[in-house]
Amino acid sequence: MQKIILAALLTPLIALPVAADSFGKPCTTVPSNAWLSMEAIEKIVTDHGFTITKSRLKGTCAEVYVKDGQGLKAELFIDPATGNPVGTDWTRVR
Repeated sequence: MQKIILAALLTPLIALPVAADSFGKPCTTVPSNAWLSMEAIEKIVTDHGFTITKSRLKGTCAEVYVKDGQGLKAELFIDPATGNPVGTDWTRVR
């Protein structure tokens, strides 16, 4: 019985990282040949006051790890076609 309860509790935690890269949806449906370059995406992020510690393209998202001006860490999912954060806007990222 304890194993069944444990499995039921852990299953959502195992599935979470799979969906977390794009909140369960693609960041964009625009073909990759129309995406911004990673350098252009990084410039947009730094222009909004963040320091980038790591960035990469993952699936249909640009995944950018940042620190804000106060040193707080965050992970941003950026639409590579527009350069905008997914699921929020720049005013709510902080």
